Amino acid sequence: MTGPVTITDVETILTQPGQSRLVIVKVQTSEPGLYGLGCATFTQRVFAVEAAIERHLKPFLIGRDVDRIEEIWQMSMVHGYWRNGPVLNNAISGVDQALWDVKGKRAGMPVYQLLGGKSREAAAVYVHANGESPQEVADSAQCLVDEGYRHVRIQMGGYGGTASAMQRPQGSPAGNYFDPRAYGRAMLEMIAHVRETLGAEIELLHDVHERLSPIDAVQFAKDVETYRLFFLEDVLAPEDIEWFRTIRHQSATPLAMGELFNNPLEWRPLINERLIDFVRMHVSQMGGITPAIKVTALADTFGVRTAWHGPSDTSPVGHAANLHLDVWAPNFGIQEWYQPSEIEYEVFPGLPHVVDGYMYPTDQPGLGIDIDEGLATKFPCDEIVEQWTQTRRPDGSPARP
Repeated sequence: MTGPVTITDVETILTQPGQSRLVIVKVQTSEPGLYGLGCATFTQRVFAVEAAIERHLKPFLIGRDVDRIEEIWQMSMVHGYWRNGPVLNNAISGVDQALWDVKGKRAGMPVYQLLGGKSREAAAVYVHANGESPQEVADSAQCLVDEGYRHVRIQMGGYGGTASAMQRPQGSPAGNYFDPRAYGRAMLEMIAHVRETLGAEIELLHDVHERLSPIDAVQFAKDVETYRLFFLEDVLAPEDIEWFRTIRHQSATPLAMGELFNNPLEWRPLINERLIDFVRMHVSQMGGITPAIKVTALADTFGVRTAWHGPSDTSPVGHAANLHLDVWAPNFGIQEWYQPSEIEYEVFPGLPHVVDGYMYPTDQPGLGIDIDEGLATKFPCDEIVEQWTQTRRPDGSPARP
């Protein structure tokens, strides 16, 4: 009887072939040529995640049995004593996804088969339309519809809208300014125009990005109800989730929430009380495939659907992980898709493709994606201080990004 396959090394790969800085974990094993990849991308804190993996998780993991995914996840989560923070969650997630990739390769099966097999052949996706005016947004959305997409998220002027006409105090510091109430008025006008232009058959989504005060969020959810959104995303900040009860009592607008969540206590009451319609967690932020499976099962019990976070700061490896969850989950709702560039497809062979608004998995074992490490090194991560997260209200006071 041969011994277990064990972890021999944990490598951290930082690369930026697109807009976002990415963190990829590569778990090497004692079986020659067998390794797994995972996403640990916290794009605003990539170097902190790298240090957590290299200095803390790697020494803890060397020599462990690759088959014991659940035990490794549980022990990793408590080994540092303090737990459920975004840096450590992302680090653990990278390892967790990589171990699922290894398990699929050892079994000769895609990860979705290990979860129980497909519930659907492909995952419907939504993409992003933007512009500086309602007509520009409508034109952008129409181009995406012409490409075969039927779910489009519509934004105008970026998160929080435009600040060009804002009156600010003299000496106000630099930053990304926005006026929450002006934003609410402008977005309603934009959504109304796009709905009238595209008609009722195209599913529209909008992301508030927690830019409104709770009482204004209640009003916005009521006002937008007439336009029949597929969902309204992040209408509240995690700090204000108690207000979801008020919104639910006053509006039938479908609600999606969760990309900033770290701890089960944040998403559990929203699911248990049916206060949201879609769970929106960032799979690496919540700790990987292992907790995502459990949340999917809980949400299914309460009729809540999945809509995993999938912008450019989910790495291609993370998108592959999302897709395996999507095609398996009985309560799948929709998948965010960021339309990667050709160079990203070159750096990450096996990155999923979308055809007519559906993302299709392959039958390759594991997550079905790889990384060209030589090419990845040609795209080092920028060492910058993020600007878009330095947001301010009209009077210059700091605001949630």
